Amino acid sequence: MEIMEKALPPIPVKRYFTIGEVGELCGVKPHVLRYWEQEFTQLRPMKRRGNRRYYQHHEVLMIRRIRDLLYDQGFTISGARNKLQELVQGERDRRKAGMVPLEGMEAVEIDQEEFDAAVHEDEPASESATRTVDPSQLLHLRRELFEIRELLTLGR
Repeated sequence: MEIMEKALPPIPVKRYFTIGEVGELCGVKPHVLRYWEQEFTQLRPMKRRGNRRYYQHHEVLMIRRIRDLLYDQGFTISGARNKLQELVQGERDRRKAGMVPLEGMEAVEIDQEEFDAAVHEDEPASESATRTVDPSQLLHLRRELFEIRELLTLGR
């Protein structure tokens, strides 16, 4: 018996997804998503009125990764949980080491002084000296860039 894997649809560009939308985007039923929330601590959708779940883009990507580990690679729930934790920890370690992983290339070390100089190269000295950056904006931008990278790798 031949199993034809149905390609998952592209993830639309929007901020929040309902559990039904995520189920369709990831090829799993809503009750499975609710179960996975209990098993994978990294999966924490926002809950609103009536306990309605709203997933963000990075959570949809994580669910697709969990689905791949369980359904395509044959991991058990426990094995998938451990593998996901390894992936998350590896990513944290690379970030702490100042390395940015690039698909198909070695990680690149970021020299903070060189980066700052390049960013402020075109600004008058007085502007760059007084400008402050909100760390939450940087975190948001960084998260978006990782999501874009993930989208690009999924589209291959």
